[in-house]
Amino acid sequence: MLSEIEAHQFVRMRTRIAVEIAGLATAVPEHVMGQDEAIARANTVFPQFARRLSLFTNTGVETRYTVEPCEWYLEPRSWEERTESFQRNALILLEDVATRAIADAGLEPRDIDAIVTNTITGLAIPSLDARLMNRMPFRSDVERLPIFGLGCGGGVAGLARAARMSRACAGHTILFLTVDLCSLCMRTADPSLAMFVSSALFSDGAAAVVLRGGEEQDLSGNSCKKGGLGRIITSGEHFWGNTEHIMGWDVRNDGFGVVLSPDLPELMQNNFSEALHGFLDREGLTLEDFDGFLFHPGGAKVLETVQEQLSLDRAGLAHSWDVLRDYGNMSSATALFVLQSAIKSGARGRHLLAAFGPGFSAYFVVLDL
Repeated sequence: MLSEIEAHQFVRMRTRIAVEIAGLATAVPEHVMGQDEAIARANTVFPQFARRLSLFTNTGVETRYTVEPCEWYLEPRSWEERTESFQRNALILLEDVATRAIADAGLEPRDIDAIVTNTITGLAIPSLDARLMNRMPFRSDVERLPIFGLGCGGGVAGLARAARMSRACAGHTILFLTVDLCSLCMRTADPSLAMFVSSALFSDGAAAVVLRGGEEQDLSGNSCKKGGLGRIITSGEHFWGNTEHIMGWDVRNDGFGVVLSPDLPELMQNNFSEALHGFLDREGLTLEDFDGFLFHPGGAKVLETVQEQLSLDRAGLAHSWDVLRDYGNMSSATALFVLQSAIKSGARGRHLLAAFGPGFSAYFVVLDL
């Protein structure tokens, strides 16, 4: 006799539809900033923190990319200036990754049935996906779902929501897009330590994933038909109440004001394991079922905490560390850079893709690469 939980898991596994990752692309803007240049900029903008510049060398970041040249950020900027740059540059990056991800899947824009678009670093009404429709030959009946507010977790959370759409509409092809231009949120008028810390970590980037659903899976979550770059098996998330102070935005006169609490590592240290194992228990999985772990590199302290919680060495999160070093924290897009790094390296088997964002929340996607 199955228990209620076991019966629930059995039904979920029997009714689950495989979602294939058919194409994947990432992009960064043209302006490159090494950590030495970032330190010099910080010394100019935040002279009050001159004794804390060693923070930059401890982030794990060596290179980052920005949509505007370094000198642009040294001047005060209005909401209007930031929004103009966001809309212009976000569309350039989204068109790039969308075109390449669709081609990677062997498809044309007219083959896309729905577009899910995620961002947190700027505003556009009509939304970015609507503007992209005027730049690429999508069908006029494409469904669009813009997402805002998920922050660094948006790449994994948005991918999970796009996969649910794919399962619900068997045979449809979903394009998931995410772009964050964190550099545009750097405000010279903000003398806070949070702004100083964020300037040491954050950068700009975009990613696109083409999903195709409809192939049935067996009870282990594996597709009966192999193909594409991998499959999304399942997903889930966890919300910690009363944690708005951990991460997010304050709306200021000259842009978004960063909310980034030093309590974040302690919260994860004390609470992450319970959230992760709760998700795994619901899905009938254990850590031993995974061949690899792909975590959003929110920063060196975040990755170190994850390593400790999962009893991993640095090599166990090598793709996360490499992306942090080469690109910085691009908010939502970063986790998909990590996924791409794993795929390019030839990673195979079951992997856990995870990220964290405002709320405060954790997001999980189980992949079969």
